[in-house]
Amino acid sequence: MDVETPTPIQAAAIPPLLERRDVIGQAATGSGKTLAFGLPLVQRVDARQPLPGALVITPTRELAQQVAGVLSQLIARTDLRIATIYGGRSIGPQEEALRKGVQIIVGTPGRLVDLLSRGSLRLDKMRYLVLDEADEMLDRGFALDVERILAATPRERQTALFSATTPAWVHTVSAKYLRDPVVIELAATEDIKLDIDHVVYEIWREDKFAVLCRLLEQPTEGSTLVFGRTKHGVRKLGLRLERLGHTVGVLQGNLSQPQRDRVLRDFRAGKTPVLLATNVAARGLDVLHIGRVINYDVPDTHDLFTHRVGRTGRMGRSGRAITLLGPADLPKWHEIERGLGRKLPRMSLDGQIITPPATRPSKRRSRSFGWRPARARASR
Repeated sequence: MDVETPTPIQAAAIPPLLERRDVIGQAATGSGKTLAFGLPLVQRVDARQPLPGALVITPTRELAQQVAGVLSQLIARTDLRIATIYGGRSIGPQEEALRKGVQIIVGTPGRLVDLLSRGSLRLDKMRYLVLDEADEMLDRGFALDVERILAATPRERQTALFSATTPAWVHTVSAKYLRDPVVIELAATEDIKLDIDHVVYEIWREDKFAVLCRLLEQPTEGSTLVFGRTKHGVRKLGLRLERLGHTVGVLQGNLSQPQRDRVLRDFRAGKTPVLLATNVAARGLDVLHIGRVINYDVPDTHDLFTHRVGRTGRMGRSGRAITLLGPADLPKWHEIERGLGRKLPRMSLDGQIITPPATRPSKRRSRSFGWRPARARASR
């Protein structure tokens, strides 16, 4: 895999995991968490045991596919077998894979609970369990399912929780699941400073859509990921951009699994240079050629901001995160900066740096975007 030097999270997490200690690991997105828990996982699993010995639970189907892809590379020259379990696809082939025997399962909580209820999944031989993106996994929507799954596993299992952010309540809840865990916390914000160039544009008098169009017309290295707030908003944004001739993909929760797979496949292959997405893509989407993330809509929390911008600048690569800030976004943005513990540089559209407290933006049009007067644009 051309990996020669461990990343900080790998160097910190792999030794205690090999010593069979429970671990809580927090590091920035793109820092190598999958290999951090994946390499010890492969060491722990016995290929002679037909029942699953390792389970990785993820909050989304896309992340399950991604983690399974990495683990499949690690076991390529072994007798170990892996099954990916998630909803949106027929449950029959997944039950058949379990009947044939697998040692490693990567899955989402809902489908795992379904298989447990049907008696198709046995976890009594489980030795190694990972909650990936633990902060979301233990959130309100997943906690009950996770508890049902954990109740089906042996008490003496080894457990690891990994995420880009670990709020205080994650540690409280994890006290129920882990035994004397080693806690590893690497500063996500420091990693972001090193790898990602942040730009926050104050959009006081301009239409956000017009600004987005100008950004997409600029030459850039790599692909662009644009985040919106709602499924309907992202879908509508995609239609507007397509009418103007932009090639875009749209990823949102209402798509069927084959549609989601197709959108991501085209984006990964570079066939679609721009992906519009809701927060469904904020976690775990590992596409190394994403050179730019644009927050068309400001996220609700600083944790979500961290996950969103972490889609670029991965594994030491450089990236750019652009946030479009309108007047109505200011209260939420102040909360995000408080959560991050720092203020990000703001600019007006003409490239003027605005130092907090923000001054009124310049009335000039932006040369960097190639702005034209409104009448000229309308008559073009």
